Amino acid sequence: MGELLQRLHGLEPPRFSLPDLRPFDKVEQRLRRAVIRAETRAYLADLAEKLAAEYEQLEFALPLGHLHGDFNVGNVLHDAEGHPKVIDLDGFATGPREWDLMQTAMYYDSFGWHTEAEYADFAEGYGFDVRQWSGYAVLRSVRELLMVTWLAQNAGTNPRAAEEVEKRVETLRSGGSRRAWSPF
Repeated sequence: MGELLQRLHGLEPPRFSLPDLRPFDKVEQRLRRAVIRAETRAYLADLAEKLAAEYEQLEFALPLGHLHGDFNVGNVLHDAEGHPKVIDLDGFATGPREWDLMQTAMYYDSFGWHTEAEYADFAEGYGFDVRQWSGYAVLRSVRELLMVTWLAQNAGTNPRAAEEVEKRVETLRSGGSRRAWSPF
């Protein structure tokens, strides 16, 4: 996976312009649509404002460039010959390359959804361990917020999603472990 992402990032930039990565735009849209408790919405909106300020202060270690936007194991399929194919390309943008490294790091570090060996293989294949970067905690918090708000927009039609949103928000508030977060 890391080598595949490194190859993706190493491709020639497209001849057309890609939009800039604007992660907080999605938060606002999702919170407007979400059917959640007012207290939860207010907490998430306040957290987004705080994290947006911290995000603006980040100094990225890797160069800006084109990125997938949602790179994770669920967005890589293998064709009939066994070659990996990256899917879900609607989030392609220009931004910090660390963005694409975050989900795999979080799936290992925060959620325990990858093994240590899987993550080590990923980091070695890419040639950079984003967890060692000084901005990792902030960018992880931004990605967690996006995961929660993505789920929140589905809470009105899915009782399981509504319960999961409240569970996740409680861990964000308390600083507790994310290991109990269920994948959606």
